[in-house]
Amino acid sequence: MKQRLLVDMDGVLADIYAQLIECEYQDLGIRQSIEKMNGTSEVDTFKNALKYIYADGFFRNLPVMDGSVEILRQLNEKYELFIVTAAMEFPNSLIDKFYWLEEHFPFIHWKQIVMCGSKTVVKGDIMIDDHFKNLDYFDGKGLLFTQPHNLSGNDRNHTRVNSWYDVANILL
Repeated sequence: MKQRLLVDMDGVLADIYAQLIECEYQDLGIRQSIEKMNGTSEVDTFKNALKYIYADGFFRNLPVMDGSVEILRQLNEKYELFIVTAAMEFPNSLIDKFYWLEEHFPFIHWKQIVMCGSKTVVKGDIMIDDHFKNLDYFDGKGLLFTQPHNLSGNDRNHTRVNSWYDVANILL
């Protein structure tokens, strides 16, 4: 039986920071450097983060993380794979996220997509996520995908991965 692998979308497959940087630049003419964001949340970093995140189309237009498409394709063959994304807080994101996944990861069947409010309800063997709040309550192995908001403090017994190439080295 294949191990169940749960993969987050925002900050893992989709580059939410790049999108926020671009939105803020278009809106306010400010282009922030990702290197200066370490240890701060998206809402603390970007003045209008919630305005951007709640806007129609924000999640539909997120850039794809480097290496994620090909590596996820390989993982899909080896594992019982599910994309698990918290979508209920931002209702506009539901349809955007579905069509984004359909466009960039067409090999992921709609039955492999879980949109939820809390990830504490999902069960699996391995979870890749960028938020401690999701990994800390997960019973399986946690892979912490590096993002500026999770760089402060220790890794809380999760294995840190800095890229999809790190994920491949561990799971493939």
